[in-house]
Amino acid sequence: MALAQTGRNLGAGVAFMVAGGIVYEIIAANCSSPQTTELNAGARAPTLMKYVHLGLGQSAVFVAAAIYFEPNHAAPILAGGSLAAVMMYGLYKHARDTGVASSAPPTEQHSNGGSRGLSWNNPT
Repeated sequence: MALAQTGRNLGAGVAFMVAGGIVYEIIAANCSSPQTTELNAGARAPTLMKYVHLGLGQSAVFVAAAIYFEPNHAAPILAGGSLAAVMMYGLYKHARDTGVASSAPPTEQHSNGGSRGLSWNNPT
């Protein structure tokens, strides 16, 4: 039996996964990892969510474009993008909140409220 005769929309799963994947990729491009965020939330908390929000906005543009180009797959594209957006937002919010509440030492050193990490001061 040919795939077209099964009556299943086999492209929907791929569209769902691609939409979810692009959200993760865009937010990762805008933010450090949630683990690093949690470890250094004391210095990063003021700007962290700004970049998460920027990443979500960029992701929405890509998801909207995918829906425009593939209107037959609008539901799985929107579902994949939305699910990934909610999950990533929650992950970074949790990292920020947990890190701010933690008394553990950070892995980065910041002087005078600046954002200069240890590696930036390395002369090599």
